[in-house]
Amino acid sequence: MLDDRESIAISKFKATCLAVLERVRRTGRPVLVTRFGEPVAEVVPPPPPQRPKSWLGAFARRGRIVGDVVAPLGEEDWEALRS
Repeated sequence: MLDDRESIAISKFKATCLAVLERVRRTGRPVLVTRFGEPVAEVVPPPPPQRPKSWLGAFARRGRIVGDVVAPLGEEDWEALRS
């Protein structure tokens, strides 16, 4: 992993911080920030997002039943029919 890291002086990092962060995000290569040649910090890309094994059940326990779901609705209950 040491071979993949780019090194940048802290003063240059401060001046180009957003560009460096975007480059790390895009390429996935870490950047070592140094001060007087000594490592201060390492900017690394975030881990990939964890995805569920299946999309089935993704909305489990997120819904809420309000009212009677079995009884038919009358015309007075339909918002679309009102003028």
